[in-house]
Amino acid sequence: MRKELFLLLIIFLLFLVYIFIPSKSEEEKSEVTERKAVFISYIELGNYIRGKDVSDAKKTIDDMIKNVNNFGFNMIILQVRSFSDAIYPSTIFPSSRSVVNMEGDNLSFDVLDYFIKIAHKNNIELHAWINPYRISNDTDINVISKDNPAYKLLNTDSIKVIDNVGIYYNPASSEVLDLILDGIEEIIKNYDVDGIHFDDYFYPKSSDIDYIEYNIAKDLDSSLTLQEFRLNVITSLIKKSYDLIKDYDKSILFGISPDGNIDNNYNSNYVDTRLFCSEKGYLDYIMPQVYYGFLNSVKPFEDTVKSWNNLITNGIDLIPALAFYKTGNIDEFAKEGVNEWIDYNNIIAREVMLSRELTNYSGFSIFRYDSLFSNNLSLNAFLEKENLKNIIKN
Repeated sequence: MRKELFLLLIIFLLFLVYIFIPSKSEEEKSEVTERKAVFISYIELGNYIRGKDVSDAKKTIDDMIKNVNNFGFNMIILQVRSFSDAIYPSTIFPSSRSVVNMEGDNLSFDVLDYFIKIAHKNNIELHAWINPYRISNDTDINVISKDNPAYKLLNTDSIKVIDNVGIYYNPASSEVLDLILDGIEEIIKNYDVDGIHFDDYFYPKSSDIDYIEYNIAKDLDSSLTLQEFRLNVITSLIKKSYDLIKDYDKSILFGISPDGNIDNNYNSNYVDTRLFCSEKGYLDYIMPQVYYGFLNSVKPFEDTVKSWNNLITNGIDLIPALAFYKTGNIDEFAKEGVNEWIDYNNIIAREVMLSRELTNYSGFSIFRYDSLFSNNLSLNAFLEKENLKNIIKN
């Protein structure tokens, strides 16, 4: 009898332990990590890596990661394709002019692979940043190498040379969509990236880049407007990209960084952010470019970031992108707030603190690396940097 009572007592005590002491996995699941991201663009790659030998280039990347880590960032958004190119050995795209002298030159080493390895050694996520449609900021087709898939599509409806803008893929082209998806697949299958990221370069400024496709669609639905058609085109890109990534590995995140002005996304870039923020199956996070100050009378930061927060009803994460590059400079489109970034040196820090109070907030990002870590920071930028660092560390 005593033995039976003793066993019952042991079972009861084990039950209490199970109920009241959470397992390590449960604690880890309940822990929320704030993402603190910084963009590293093709401009930084060109300035810091291009033209260096392998050892010097790798040393530079080491130093960049060290700066990012010491500052308190835990996420890098690295521009791996800026102009229908690649900073890694690709069977689809030529080597990028951001890391080689001429598009298509042999890479001296795999820049993406090295960035990932050093970032992960420092517990930093790395998201591969892609510009899906931009081919060149120059209208001269001679800058496109014969290895570029864009070269084969020259003089077809899949490419448009736009005066005073550049050369772009036609977003409505089925060939272009397949090319973008193939490029994503190549990255996620060959590299241990934590995410795939698109920025705000969606539809280029061209009135007729997709008129052939639009007219075909309009023959099937006479009520279809050009805006509706283009919104559908970008929605298809986002949906197919998301599905491709998740079918391969659900842990890889997919996010976009659209224009901070919600209306611009509908009227100029044709990005249906309301859909992406209300229905599941499109994004893991949205990183709107809320590049405004508090005194901006056109788009004040507080009202704008709260509008983005209120847009989200599907559980995706809000990670506002902030304009450190404006620090110490005139904000020419801010009207009454034109001198705000000159008069104050705690704007970004205050924006982070305000954003942390939002219900869908998951982190913030800074555009871009050079605005923080350049050797030529103004006094205003240096003080803003110190204010931001104190906020990140706390």
